[in-house]
Amino acid sequence: PLNIDGWSGRVEPDFSKEITAELGVDEYVIRSYARPDAVVGLYVGYYASQRQGDTMHSPLNCLPGAGWIPVEQGRAVLDVRSAAGGPLRQIEINRFVIQKGLDRQLVYYWYQSRDRVVASEYWGKVYTVVDAIRHNRTDAALVRVTVPIASSERARETAGAAGAAFVQSMFPLLARHLPL
Repeated sequence: PLNIDGWSGRVEPDFSKEITAELGVDEYVIRSYARPDAVVGLYVGYYASQRQGDTMHSPLNCLPGAGWIPVEQGRAVLDVRSAAGGPLRQIEINRFVIQKGLDRQLVYYWYQSRDRVVASEYWGKVYTVVDAIRHNRTDAALVRVTVPIASSERARETAGAAGAAFVQSMFPLLARHLPL
């Protein structure tokens, strides 16, 4: 939806055919969301099958190609609900700060399939093989949230808090749109 818990969304322009082909993605959503104190970008790329060479790849592979350099990397653990009103659970996701010239962004991203959230690219591949064997399925999604970082002293913490709040608001909606 374009309105998520106080965040107002805007549909961003579609990727070019060349970029879509390079990604190998079957479906995707690219939007920006804003509230009075923050703006975030959302990308969800869905892969119906990863058996024929169209596999998810790390944003760390494509961001440098677009001129963004990772300057800080780590993980974040967030409390989320899988469904509206459902119980809290913790997810571990990737947390990066990237820079291009003077512009900086905070990036949260993870791989998601069958209500499983995975930060590690390696474990994402392992689970793809396991799901192929157990369930004859290899579908999954890459979810990425980006937040511009202002130039103030506390900007990184402010961006982190805004990104985390957006992930927590948006996460229960993913289950409605991603296959279980």
